[in-house]
Amino acid sequence: MKKTDEIGFILQGIKTEQFAVLAENYNQKKEMGLGTEVQFKLDQTNKHIGVFIGFEFIQNKKVFIKILVSCHFKIKDESWDKFNNIKKNNLNVPKGFLAHIAMITIGTTRGVLFAKTENTSFSKFIIPTLNVYDMINEDASFALNKE
Repeated sequence: MKKTDEIGFILQGIKTEQFAVLAENYNQKKEMGLGTEVQFKLDQTNKHIGVFIGFEFIQNKKVFIKILVSCHFKIKDESWDKFNNIKKNNLNVPKGFLAHIAMITIGTTRGVLFAKTENTSFSKFIIPTLNVYDMINEDASFALNKE
């Protein structure tokens, strides 16, 4: 697939998978770390790719904010067909597209975090900007079930 090929998709759904504030693990005077997790999941039947983005705000190896949000993208038939490798029975999704939908999901997660912590002392914790393209090492290959 060429980089100039357009990939048709729509954001089909958003879900807050996990959210927790563990105030007892937070100390204003200590340094904080941020853990990040990215997963892609395939719904072959509906031609969806789910992006699951998780963040953990950590101090002293203890999580004080945890959030996991998923965005579900419906891939248009023409684009799905371009990804489909019939000989290998898998779906090959380009890194650039994965980075794009992951960036949408990170922005969504940033908004969910703000909405859930608004008017609390934890609203000052914002997910920083990230170079998502560097987080995703390569194109993804998903094994397909024979329908």
